[in-house]
Amino acid sequence: MSAAHEAAAGQHYPPSTLYVVATPIGNLADITLRALHVLHLADCIACEDTRHTQPLLRAYGIEKSAAQLLAVHQHNEAQAGEGIVQRLLAGQRVAYVSDAGTPGVSDPGARLVAAAVAAGLRVVPLPGASSITTALSVAGIVGEGGFVFAGFPPTKTMERDAAVAAWERESRAVMMLEAPHRIEQLAKSLAALGTRPLTVARELSKQFEEVATLPAQAMTAWLCEQPQRQRGEFVLVLHPQNVSAGPGDELRVLKLLLAELPVKTAVKLAAEITGTGRNGLYEAALLLKAAPP
Repeated sequence: MSAAHEAAAGQHYPPSTLYVVATPIGNLADITLRALHVLHLADCIACEDTRHTQPLLRAYGIEKSAAQLLAVHQHNEAQAGEGIVQRLLAGQRVAYVSDAGTPGVSDPGARLVAAAVAAGLRVVPLPGASSITTALSVAGIVGEGGFVFAGFPPTKTMERDAAVAAWERESRAVMMLEAPHRIEQLAKSLAALGTRPLTVARELSKQFEEVATLPAQAMTAWLCEQPQRQRGEFVLVLHPQNVSAGPGDELRVLKLLLAELPVKTAVKLAAEITGTGRNGLYEAALLLKAAPP
């Protein structure tokens, strides 16, 4: 804790503030010094599961009484948020942590933040571990199209297959999460995407971490190669699809979009539709706009 205090204590930590704190997704060493300082400083800690957070705090030498740990999870977030807002209005510093990673993304926390903001209170994010950015950093996605975060795919087969069909012509990377008991079913649905590259990351930052990039249709075979591959938490990155229009169609598409939209928006959409680079399309758009009618 001394290193955390030396690194972070010189900063300002105002009262009546909700601190949204990222915690490790598996490896205890991935906590930030600033997070340790705030967790030690906080008057109380709101957490997804007090039974998980108490041992986590003790692993870092942070002692909080049971009364200082408040359960805030997906089933009680709205109601519990009201109590936390009252604590904040009374001048307390409240830290919120989910079971792992960055709160409010796929874990609870968003409703609590919204309640604090609605009450005119300050919310301070403390960045740190996130399974989404961790997986994306090793997927080797090349391009400027960004990505879509799909969260957990639908659990029902027909709905899941429909979601996969919608991703088939998605020009951006698609990121999703999945639990071990549903990973085989998801793999079967993703097989419809054929040779489209898929990065599968399991147990990120933990002892048995594994990251592999393979054709979507090969995921089921990959899971079956070793029984342990069907265990643990999964993050999957479906690589961007190069949605190509026919030769020369990029200018036709660009002209149609320019007739209705601003240049930047038209270029962005034309790039997504045709798979053509934005820089070239932007130059073409400027020439088209400058050309006499």
